[in-house]
Amino acid sequence: MTHIDKTIVGDALSLPVTQRVELVELLLSSLDNPDKKIDKLWAAEAESRIDGYEEGKIKTVSLERVLSKYK
Repeated sequence: MTHIDKTIVGDALSLPVTQRVELVELLLSSLDNPDKKIDKLWAAEAESRIDGYEEGKIKTVSLERVLSKYK
């Protein structure tokens, strides 16, 4: 880290917990750059999956079965 980075980190770490949480939330939200094209594609995919389920073309899998793969 550079001197500036150490100063910023030190200042941030000296904040009360609630203010550090607010800072983290602010920093994370600054990284969120929605892409309308991607959002539309995901919305279309979600609708397609819902339609497939409602039409009986897509079967469901229980949560237990999904999680059992990771045990």
